[in-house]
Amino acid sequence: MNPARILIVEDETISRENLQHVLEKEGYETVAVENGSLAYEELAQGEFDLVLTDLRMQQIDGLQVLARAKELQPDIEVIVITGYATVTSAVEAMQKGAYHYLAKPYKIEEVRILVRKALEKRWLRQEVSQLKRQVQQGFPWLVGKSTKMLALEETIRQIAPTDCTVLIQGETGTGKELVAKAVHHLSNRAEKRFLAINCGSFTAELLANELFGHEREAFTGARGIKRGLLEAANGGTLFLDEIGDMPPVMQVKLLRVLQEKTFLRVGGTEELPVDVRIIAASNKDLKQEVDLGTFRQDLFFRLNVITLYVPPLVERRDDIPLLCQHFLTKFAESQKKRVEGISPEVMTILMNYEYPGNVRELENIIERAVTLSTGPIIEIGHLSPDLQKHQYHVQRHRKKEFHTLEENERDYIEWVLAQVEGNKTKAAEILGIDRVSLWRKLKRFDLEP
Repeated sequence: MNPARILIVEDETISRENLQHVLEKEGYETVAVENGSLAYEELAQGEFDLVLTDLRMQQIDGLQVLARAKELQPDIEVIVITGYATVTSAVEAMQKGAYHYLAKPYKIEEVRILVRKALEKRWLRQEVSQLKRQVQQGFPWLVGKSTKMLALEETIRQIAPTDCTVLIQGETGTGKELVAKAVHHLSNRAEKRFLAINCGSFTAELLANELFGHEREAFTGARGIKRGLLEAANGGTLFLDEIGDMPPVMQVKLLRVLQEKTFLRVGGTEELPVDVRIIAASNKDLKQEVDLGTFRQDLFFRLNVITLYVPPLVERRDDIPLLCQHFLTKFAESQKKRVEGISPEVMTILMNYEYPGNVRELENIIERAVTLSTGPIIEIGHLSPDLQKHQYHVQRHRKKEFHTLEENERDYIEWVLAQVEGNKTKAAEILGIDRVSLWRKLKRFDLEP
């Protein structure tokens, strides 16, 4: 994202230069002028994300700058600053669309916070506006027209406005977070925040700190209050990925949040209310985990109000050409390359590959191919060596008239391991999955030595 452009309108030289210095240190691009007339010129010549304007200036005052800014750039945010604060002028500024009315003398930290919040509001409004345009044009988050994907999209449209808890099941790399985002952006919470966390990436203590935040001096090094993800996502949606890996002690605390709609910061004694929609996801069969005693049954029932199943790529092969074109366009644009198509030979390989890493693996394949391409078409030489060999591996399997997907996956994992001489780290990298997922597949297929 390009740095935000901020217009500073202040007739006092020292105040103007101080504001410019502070904001540029924060990484913003600034233009500073000393009167309203020059502000009009800057607003007419270029786009700005935010205006900070003094209220009392000769000829053209801050309220006129505010009105002109909103007229020329309706989405712009404006903060009005004055050393002569009155209730009347504050009300008038807010009625004309000012984001905030700031009285002098102000604290620099107060300005930093106000600027950040004003820009966040502008960016969020732009994102929502863009998403609404995409919704009018079609379903923007999930690429695919296979029967299973169309059915999934229809279910998402039905349950998104209901505000119920959702559990998303599917293999690693199928796009569970994209499904969660689709539910959020089609819900009544779309204008609030969508935040995500991987529950398997943290110890119980760190996960509690991330979700609930902490009070000042809750532990060594806690110098101030920290807002957790639950507070940050208040009014919006919190996506809990890989919830099957959540430590048992955190399962108890999450259950309380779902039941009571309150939580405690780490080291806190005051319960804080929270209004957040929980969407959870797992590549594990949570019902089976309940039977095994590794996941709480009561939490499972709380999460399992609506279950969405995201099919693996091998169950939606009709979508592979669409996904290939989507990723091809994405990476060609980001790398500024003129790559427009995929050769029939490459597409044959991609259509027959088993994708143990699912859509994420296909995305990695196309990104690599675009990176290595020198012309407008992706050729076999742009694929990784193991995928080029897979061309012959597929042919070998075709000698058997009927071959289940599970047999294909088992044989291919076994074949990759043989190619890398049993190096599981290298095998996981080739397969496009992490070592834990590979270990689970080895256990399931009884491939462990």
